[in-house]
Amino acid sequence: MLKKCIENVRNKVPLVHNITNYVTVNDVANILLACGASPIMSDDLEDAEDITSICGGLNINIGTLNKNTIPSMFLAGKKANILGHKILLDPVGAGASKLRTDTAVKLMKEIKFNAIRGNISEIKTLAFGSGSTKGVEADVADAVTETSLDNAVAFVKAFAKEAGCIAAVTGAIDLVADEDKCYVIRNGRAEMGKITGTGCQLSGMMTAFLVANPDNELEAAAAAVCAMGLAGEIGWSNMQPSDGNSTYRNRIIDAIYNMDGETLEKGAKYEVR
Repeated sequence: MLKKCIENVRNKVPLVHNITNYVTVNDVANILLACGASPIMSDDLEDAEDITSICGGLNINIGTLNKNTIPSMFLAGKKANILGHKILLDPVGAGASKLRTDTAVKLMKEIKFNAIRGNISEIKTLAFGSGSTKGVEADVADAVTETSLDNAVAFVKAFAKEAGCIAAVTGAIDLVADEDKCYVIRNGRAEMGKITGTGCQLSGMMTAFLVANPDNELEAAAAAVCAMGLAGEIGWSNMQPSDGNSTYRNRIIDAIYNMDGETLEKGAKYEVR
């Protein structure tokens, strides 16, 4: 199934509208191109509705919120709902400030999302309506570990049921769930945390996977997470002694560019609970 998911992205070339983080917008565009999709970046109020109308998916990332882009998120999201497009929310830093938390919670109330992807602290903030995070990083106390895995799986399934969409919690162990089934994914490398934007890239790519696999949203989301983690492993294996995090970022994008269905199927490390 994972093999088919990535092949569908390359065959269908989904067009994805991104209202995303200014820090990582270029990397999000490049990872979408690398996986076979096509990106459009637009966050102006007068532009967002028209742009989302011609796309198949919408990726909303609240990483660099401001008073101009927030209305665009709601306008584009509601238009995408009317058109039946796939929509993903990345609640970057929810819990770190009132603006981020309130905006993410309101987006969930007014827009029907197909998937929500964040770290465990961000997802807990959405689940409870309030919380705290260490900036945009997951709080150490919240980290999903082998010890806390059973409870974390139950929590993510419950959140997915309440939110009415796929819930993807990424970290050292990734969890991708609907209310009945959870993919527990162990791909990736800790060094990916030294690069700004791997989460933002994943959200853009996951949106493309959802658009290209409309009848298999859970598997599509899991395939995107496996692909990103596997790219981190492949990219790291190609690092040279003088390389650093900037080169690593590019090697991850290159690994996605060169990844085929067989590579993903063979390299994915997951179990279903």
